[in-house]
Amino acid sequence: MRIAVDAMGGDHAPREIVKGCVRAAREFTDVTLVLYGQEQAIRAELDEELSNIEIVHSEEVIKSDDDPVKSIRRKKESSMVKAAYSVKKGENQALFSAGNTGALLASGTLIIGRMKGIDRPGLLATFPSLGDTRDVFNMIDVGANADSKPLNINQYATLGTYYARHVHGIKDPTVGLLNNGTEENKGNELSKGAYALLKNNEAIRFVGNVEARDLLNGEVDVVVTDGFTGNAVLKTIEGTALSLMGVIKSAIMENGIKAKLGGLMLKDSLKEVKDLLDYSQYGGAVLFGLKAPVIKTHGSATEEPVYHTIKQIRDMLETNLLDDLISHFEKIEKLNDL
Repeated sequence: MRIAVDAMGGDHAPREIVKGCVRAAREFTDVTLVLYGQEQAIRAELDEELSNIEIVHSEEVIKSDDDPVKSIRRKKESSMVKAAYSVKKGENQALFSAGNTGALLASGTLIIGRMKGIDRPGLLATFPSLGDTRDVFNMIDVGANADSKPLNINQYATLGTYYARHVHGIKDPTVGLLNNGTEENKGNELSKGAYALLKNNEAIRFVGNVEARDLLNGEVDVVVTDGFTGNAVLKTIEGTALSLMGVIKSAIMENGIKAKLGGLMLKDSLKEVKDLLDYSQYGGAVLFGLKAPVIKTHGSATEEPVYHTIKQIRDMLETNLLDDLISHFEKIEKLNDL
């Protein structure tokens, strides 16, 4: 397995990207990590030579504030673009970056290309479930397409089902449509149109609408929605987790010696809560519906989420996920042509 890594993408690149790659390379000897970026800067962060880490020099860097489409067309020698072309050519099997999200989406769509039968790829993220029925749930789309059609959401349901089955090992994943009520007639025109398609999608196990307040309780294995709503929910979950831990810390530090002693006694339990709310341990967001895996992790990613994202990509490549999806949508295309 070969993974192309944009070593210059992210707030802490290349240091944290390299550290995460080194940790992954030590553990996963069956994976070769090809780091694209400024060679001298990358080598300065390597504390040892590993046979399954390669470096491809790339002089240019796509910055966080660069225009996505213009940057991939003008910066042909950038780490992200060169890594994307290596996947398109079949030199590597997946692309990973913590860099400019828009540029990565454009690189995946315009360079690597969409899977046949997919109208618009969607971003899939994995979140912790706080309920008793399941450990995690997936949500798609969390930001690739602000404006979606019912067709897109229906395709996301199939993509999410295959991901949950292959990567998380869930035999018969349940799918829920994010809505403002559980009744079938709830929602706007997009929701109602998507509901009708989902109900008749034989490739999924659709169980109806699910409300945002129930997401973290693990109501379903796969949640589908448009990218605007999904991105808002993702950032709300992330912000709530950070704020909650901040409130707890303030309550301990600002309420005297008893609170501090209590906090010390609960230190391990509080760390467990913090880890549970940290969805980065499940890897990055997958731009799903392309000819090869393209994965985006948070721009502020450090060694830990970089490592987990590489582990996630390895899990994807170990299964027949993409081959099975390609076969499924080819069958759909043939049926539509009849």
